[in-house]
Amino acid sequence: MVNAFTTQNAVTALLQLIFPSECAVCRIPLRREGIPFICAACWAGLSPLSGPCCPHCGQPFSSPVALAHSPTHTCGACRRRPPAFTRAWSLFAYRTPLKEALTLLKYQGKVTLAPPLSRLLIQHLPLLPPVDMIMPVPLHAQRIREREFNQSALLAKPLSHHLGVPLILGQLIRNRPTVPQTSLAKKERLRNLRGAFAAPQPEKIRGKTILLVDDVMTTGTTLHECARTLLKAGSGQVYGLTLARMV
Repeated sequence: MVNAFTTQNAVTALLQLIFPSECAVCRIPLRREGIPFICAACWAGLSPLSGPCCPHCGQPFSSPVALAHSPTHTCGACRRRPPAFTRAWSLFAYRTPLKEALTLLKYQGKVTLAPPLSRLLIQHLPLLPPVDMIMPVPLHAQRIREREFNQSALLAKPLSHHLGVPLILGQLIRNRPTVPQTSLAKKERLRNLRGAFAAPQPEKIRGKTILLVDDVMTTGTTLHECARTLLKAGSGQVYGLTLARMV
């Protein structure tokens, strides 16, 4: 027979698994209120990106007066290889505590972080152009089976409700597995994603203005390849929105 002490230990272990005792960032004891896995003090330290940025890809410029005399000046990367998307916005730098929150969501399956992250996205939305549909950047079926969810879709669904714009799934697919972009050098990222996406029913997106949603922008290669695929299939303009970006 299992004794009371063993049962209590099992219950305690289960509660610690569901309600971790320490903040994933600063390791102080967590209270039950607020953001799961992250303490209120660390979450309060989040600050959206501000200041001048590339009007094409959203890359922040180091100078506070970078666009003062040339408002349409684009960054070097966009001049060398113009992205297929019309414009992209990233709301936060991929730093603590957002980095820890997204890592917990994506790689440890902590889906209770999806609602506060989507609220963060909605609270800091830029002025977006009118769009006909919202699409999350897709994962390959193999990755979906492993993870059991697409973190970009979890962010995009509340945004769809907020904007009153339909969330469209299945009209942009990832047709082969790819190595995570963050593990590759800059030149390898484009080769890694070349031909990785497809629009299986082009007639359903023809002429439609589309907003792509993803969690993190690294170099913009993923958004570029998604937009290129959609445009080749006959879509209208394609925009990109990510919660965070590497800076």
